[in-house]
Amino acid sequence: MKAGVMETEYSLSMVFPAYNEQDNVDRLVRDADNAGRRIFGDAYEIIVVDDGSKDRTPEILSDLKKEFSRLVVHTHSPNQGYTAALRTGFTNATKDLIFYSDADNQFDLNEIPLLMEHIDNHDIVCGYRNPRVDPWFRIFISRCFNLMSHTIFKFPVRDVDCAFKIFRRDIFDRIKINSDNFMVDTEIMAKAVLFNMRVTEVGVTHLPRAAGETTVKPGDVFKTLRGMWQLWHELRDLKSQESCS
Repeated sequence: MKAGVMETEYSLSMVFPAYNEQDNVDRLVRDADNAGRRIFGDAYEIIVVDDGSKDRTPEILSDLKKEFSRLVVHTHSPNQGYTAALRTGFTNATKDLIFYSDADNQFDLNEIPLLMEHIDNHDIVCGYRNPRVDPWFRIFISRCFNLMSHTIFKFPVRDVDCAFKIFRRDIFDRIKINSDNFMVDTEIMAKAVLFNMRVTEVGVTHLPRAAGETTVKPGDVFKTLRGMWQLWHELRDLKSQESCS
């Protein structure tokens, strides 16, 4: 079911990390601008963080900036990784709410209102892929990751690494992103639970990747396990600080 046009008093920063997405980024910006204009009027911005792309992504973004006045581009050189790209986007966001998704066009940005329907009563609204359409090995790895994350960190979402979320911008006054690689969603959710933030989850459409290649590799599993261990220790320290305050 497609989300309809809605009116809202909020403004929105739309954040997209991009690495070697020359075949996707033009459509991404056009879709984001169309969705932002229909839902938020003039009260939106599109932030693309080019994370050291080695293809034509920077050139295409430069041309798009001439056409789209609400497009803001931040560039990392060299590549710093997915979490660093999101951190740059979140830090430079200026609107009431922050939405983020990937630059691979695997989500329908016209479904942002599905998340907006819940933002009045929540600090974070997460999408979950219903169903997920990815290669089997990515689905398998993701299910294992979600199971471990739920067991260790006890957060209330089934698809923690779904890249379709809206946050109230002020949650990042408390949640500081310190992780590397692909732990960013887990870190945010775990700290949201620790700080008693209001979180809910909504089913969204997931689309096949039509162009480009995923940056996720089997070797990232070991980095993720190390990241979980580091996050567990950080949360333990934060809990101690919370209990003493």
